Amino acid sequence: MLKWVVFAKPQEFRKRVVGSDPRAATCRGKLQSKRSKLNMEINKELMLRAGAENLFKATTNKKMRETVALELSFVNSNLQLLKEQLAELNSSVEVYQNGTGEEPEIPMIPLGLKETKEIDFREPFKDFILEHYSEDGADYENAIAEFMDIRQAMRTPTRDANGISLLFEHFNQLYFVERRFFPPDRSLGIYFEWYDSLTGVPNSQRTVAFEKASVLFNVGALYTQIGTRQDRSSPKGLDAAVDNFLRSAGTFQYILENFTNAPSMDLSPATLEFLVNLMCAQARECLLEKGELNFLDSNKESIDVDDCLTVGQEAGHVSEVYAEVFKVISQPPVKDYVPFSWASLVHVKKEHYRALAHYYVAVGILDHKGEFGNKTLETLQFLHEEDEDKVANLIEIRVPQNQNERRYLGKAHLREALLLHEEAMRVNRMCRELRKKDVLQDVLRLAHDRSLNKYASIDEEDDFQEVLDPPAIVPSSQYQLSLAFPDLGQHKVSDLFSTLGPVAIFSAKHHWTAPRTVRLKKREHEGYGFSVRGDAPVIIAGVDIGSIAENGGMKDADYIVAINEEDVKWSPHDHVVSLIKRSGNALKLRLITPLDSKKENSHKISIQSSTEQAMDKIRGSSSPTSSTSGHSSGSGVQSAALPLSSGYSPGNSGGELSSSPASSITSGSTRSHNHKDSKNLKQSNLPSTHPVSHGSWNPFSKKGSDKSNSKTSQHVTPHHINDNIILR
Repeated sequence: MLKWVVFAKPQEFRKRVVGSDPRAATCRGKLQSKRSKLNMEINKELMLRAGAENLFKATTNKKMRETVALELSFVNSNLQLLKEQLAELNSSVEVYQNGTGEEPEIPMIPLGLKETKEIDFREPFKDFILEHYSEDGADYENAIAEFMDIRQAMRTPTRDANGISLLFEHFNQLYFVERRFFPPDRSLGIYFEWYDSLTGVPNSQRTVAFEKASVLFNVGALYTQIGTRQDRSSPKGLDAAVDNFLRSAGTFQYILENFTNAPSMDLSPATLEFLVNLMCAQARECLLEKGELNFLDSNKESIDVDDCLTVGQEAGHVSEVYAEVFKVISQPPVKDYVPFSWASLVHVKKEHYRALAHYYVAVGILDHKGEFGNKTLETLQFLHEEDEDKVANLIEIRVPQNQNERRYLGKAHLREALLLHEEAMRVNRMCRELRKKDVLQDVLRLAHDRSLNKYASIDEEDDFQEVLDPPAIVPSSQYQLSLAFPDLGQHKVSDLFSTLGPVAIFSAKHHWTAPRTVRLKKREHEGYGFSVRGDAPVIIAGVDIGSIAENGGMKDADYIVAINEEDVKWSPHDHVVSLIKRSGNALKLRLITPLDSKKENSHKISIQSSTEQAMDKIRGSSSPTSSTSGHSSGSGVQSAALPLSSGYSPGNSGGELSSSPASSITSGSTRSHNHKDSKNLKQSNLPSTHPVSHGSWNPFSKKGSDKSNSKTSQHVTPHHINDNIILR
């Protein structure tokens, strides 16, 4: 035992080190710690406010009401200040940015993780194991401790693939924990408390669904942080950023489609829809940056007008996407929830990329040498769209025919780009938080200066022609995005509480009697008088009236959970049969009786019987029989094994029909049996599902059975083998 502990501890320690980073002193770790402290302060102020409001409602003393009202004003002021500080932390997007490129990159919007409190599952789980499963909860202390360790590590995941794997590991482990310990009809008194990602308001629910949704939210948030952290100065880094943003959007969409009645605002449908649109917009922004990289790398000596027009329309499409996001973020309830700096940054990007669209179109028209090709002319015909509000002030040129028209149209687009860049810089100055972002100001200033220099290079002193407004650029994209939904099967976990038995049977929603021990003894020429079927766990399929099994207390549909002190809840069919055969004339069984409705069980039996009859017709035999031999020796006789599709498998929830384990006929007797016992098949009073109804040979009938002609059992073709096992 000591040796196992020494071997297992490094594995647990390795998992926590790889998946979590609780002592990280990085900027992101400090930010997370500050957010956690603010969450606790906000929770404290909320409790104070709730108490003051209750006191204000309960008291009738005028002076007391004035004092409480004054206290409420102080509490609300403190709460507002704390929320502003939290909003400022959520606006600190620069700590998640890469910041290693040679040129400044426009910031992305990442999400902070939801905070949660530590939960002690030991006593509730141990009590439930004792009460529901009738087992000693102390035997599962290591499993409970490991589950708590995973949850504790999940609270501080590393910002990489290991952190994502840790979150998914906890999420997948919740599938087993929910089915094992959370019955649908009552509560264990366990509350899952999570703080809102942006406001810090705590919310708690008793359902595991809230825990699952919160964990998935952190998965999506972690994807945003990983995507924001990528080096966007290289195509490889941009591809990684796009992948992470699309995975984040797919995760939020998955939460939106699979979880309802969210108690917190960050899990509400309106917020999730906004986050999906925002992450898709940021993915398209990265694709535009990749297109700009390819454009700059491949056109150092000359400008390709077609590439310029393509990038310009792509920038217009990004601006249009951010315009849709800005509409959502400007309307309640999202407007009152997300930080104002987010809305300002989205507005800045909408104007900035619209300006870039006009800039790239102008560069393509002005710097192209020679005549336009057919592809360029066709693109220019559909490049601009008519704006009915500015028809009078719009330039009439759409496809320039000469150098003067090119210069005039390009100058109009450059002028529009300058105006839009100035608008983006104005919106940036209007937000106090964005004014602190030096990187964002550098990006906007460089883009403005680039357009201004280009405009000055083509402007002539003696040109007094009025520059009209250019037509709007039709947004277009050559990329089609596809959301990457979370692949839960990629992060497989093992059931920590597998020793309780197959989760399809031994779950919190199923009920059964306390385990009881049945001891059977027989003489060598006798049979026990019961049959079994299925596996994991093996089920008692039939008990003969007046048999040793019935006298010992066995019942139809009992589950065999142990044989001679060996746990067999997970044992396959053949293994249980072999254990019974090896037990000889003394057999010790540990059984439980399910408390499901008899109506449901009879319905399953009728389905099984009907399916067996259908299989018999397919095989062309109206009364199939199993192969037998005239004598048996050793510990028993085992027939040929044929899997049937009509067998009942207890491993499947709901009792559906599935492939059953191979059937066999065995006995605890060590003596040969005569064929005279075969007549007992026709005289036994058994259920219709028993293989006796199909003429199977039963060499282990109880003592005192009538005799029959042995020829009946000696010449039988092995045409059909029933999956039930007869132990008589």
